[in-house]
Amino acid sequence: MSGTQTPSGGDSSARLTATVNGIVQGVGFRFWTLLRAEDLGLTGDVRNQSDGTVRLVAEGPRPVLAELLETLRSGQTPGDVDFVEAEFSEATGEFRRFNLH
Repeated sequence: MSGTQTPSGGDSSARLTATVNGIVQGVGFRFWTLLRAEDLGLTGDVRNQSDGTVRLVAEGPRPVLAELLETLRSGQTPGDVDFVEAEFSEATGEFRRFNLH
């Protein structure tokens, strides 16, 4: 990944909110996601939901968020991901690091 940015912040921050459906609880999925997000320099959090899904919110440069989303959909994750619902929005800056809940 190139670290090239324009002086005005060409890699402006965005927010990815994703719900991961499938067998993703109790298989190390959240910890795996934490490590990927940290490797990519993203902030945010990941947590289990009561319906068996995993929800993550990540903030950082949009191309890097798209890379994380592609990885989540790649079939190379722990567990068995059926599908990932995702949406991009403006970053809020609320996170200082990536957290596991």
